[in-house]
Amino acid sequence: MAEDIVARVLRQWQRADPGLDTAPMAVIGRLNRCTALLQQAVDAPLAQEGLSRAEFDILGALRRTSGELTPGRIARETFASGAAVTKRLRVLEERGLVARRPDDRDRRVSHLSLTDDGRALLDRLLPAQLRYERALLSGLGEERRTQLADCLAELLVLLEGRIGGVEP
Repeated sequence: MAEDIVARVLRQWQRADPGLDTAPMAVIGRLNRCTALLQQAVDAPLAQEGLSRAEFDILGALRRTSGELTPGRIARETFASGAAVTKRLRVLEERGLVARRPDDRDRRVSHLSLTDDGRALLDRLLPAQLRYERALLSGLGEERRTQLADCLAELLVLLEGRIGGVEP
């Protein structure tokens, strides 16, 4: 198997400070590096549609919940700050992909939903995006992908319990 950049970094640390326990770096360093590389690669098809990953995530949250969501709920669904969601929603509304409806009882609250154009874009883009992501992972067999997904799920549950979980 080819050596990754993190293995080189770990070796360098071992030489620089032989007593240093770099075991966490083997996992977290690789996760960070994978995240950076995937972010670059995965955003390419979305960029062809003029969407950022964050905007795509908002459209996906609205589509998979099949209803209206408040900006606060979208922030929780997409792991984004309220300010970031507000900015992204403004762009999506200007493009005619998302519609806003004020709450009947509290005018400070708004409910967001996909427009017909937003739904059509997502329904067209999602299968293509999934094919692209599948191709990125094609070097791993199905069993290895399943094992990796299971390990990452276990890590995510652990981290959510320690750092902060997602509200239901």
